[in-house]
Amino acid sequence: MPLPSPSPPPLRFGANYVPSSGWFYGALDRAAADAVRRDFEDLAGIGLDHVRVFPIWPWIQPNRSLIRQAPIDDLLGLIDLAAEFELSVSVDLIQGHLSSFDFLPSWVLTWHRRSLFTDPEVRAGLVAYVDRLAREVATRANVFAVTLGNEVNNLYPANPTTPEASTAWAAELIDAARAAAPRLLTLHSLYDATWYEPGHPFHPADNVELGDLTTVHSWVFNGVSALDGPLGPATVTHADYLVELAAATSADPARPVWLQEVGAPRPDIPEHDAPEFVRRMLGDVIANPALWGVTWWCSHDLDRSLADFPEREYDLGLFTVDHVAKPVARELAAVIREHRRPTGRRPALVCEVDLRAEPERRDEVAPGSAFHTAWVRRRRTGPLAIVTAARAGDTAYLDARGIDTVLPPC
Repeated sequence: MPLPSPSPPPLRFGANYVPSSGWFYGALDRAAADAVRRDFEDLAGIGLDHVRVFPIWPWIQPNRSLIRQAPIDDLLGLIDLAAEFELSVSVDLIQGHLSSFDFLPSWVLTWHRRSLFTDPEVRAGLVAYVDRLAREVATRANVFAVTLGNEVNNLYPANPTTPEASTAWAAELIDAARAAAPRLLTLHSLYDATWYEPGHPFHPADNVELGDLTTVHSWVFNGVSALDGPLGPATVTHADYLVELAAATSADPARPVWLQEVGAPRPDIPEHDAPEFVRRMLGDVIANPALWGVTWWCSHDLDRSLADFPEREYDLGLFTVDHVAKPVARELAAVIREHRRPTGRRPALVCEVDLRAEPERRDEVAPGSAFHTAWVRRRRTGPLAIVTAARAGDTAYLDARGIDTVLPPC
């Protein structure tokens, strides 16, 4: 008789915090507390329980030997304001990359040009920065996690690296963060080139082995929306597919996966289709027992008075810059109120690619691949896990992941 399905813990729902006033540039003016309170009031009002926040690295460490206290104090003040609304906080450390712009200090640019990932002096400076910032934010009880940075693999290829150097870089910084703030979750954030591009120097193994849980960022402009449109099965199940790939790749069947970024980008998801996309996408991914939580990108729209952002970046918010809840916010709030985590067992489709051991075969699971197409087709009938061929006969592993039937690859 199979073991009963494991009961997944309650889901977390949050937002990646983008200030409604001045985007992240507002931090340069020491943003008014009342404006931040209004933003957090918006988010708490739709039932969110956490925010992910983004201090800008070069504004805190403008010189390798200088870490400024004033912007750290501003960050701590922001965290304290979140606590007023019972919002817990995850802090990204190395920004790094945000909304299609890179923010790097001058000491890694101009005539100092050197790679963040391989230069020993840069890495020493980053260890000092991560240590300092992690220690500071850990003084706040409502902080639950630090992430090394936002999609740090976007800083490649401008910063050359190799798979070995990328792994060593992240492992060194994770060790520094853990030593500085042992009670916090420590995480590694990568965009989906790590899952789909065969030659990318940040490997799936990094995502599922480094840090305390796995993070994935699901963006349908990576190709899935071109397969079947804004509400097609490949599009609405992409978040679930990434969560499942991550769960199947981990050696630990109980390792949680945080959907750390997901949104409804235009034009891939037209405004009139966005609420239905939210409903279907969340309905599918919530059925995944590996899911730890969902954090929407992003909290507030980007003010169109700011120039030179890619068009899709302006309208990703749950709220307008004037604090009007958009249809996606109302739909998300409804899902939060209504959702129930399923407890039943589910079948799994065998994947013959072991992404931990064979990263050079990542294109075989990318959107539109034969495996992805087969998974999407079978997923229409209900929740569907992924299991590697090496684990397909491991009864204890299958029980731990709530898998009752193993389906052959198509």
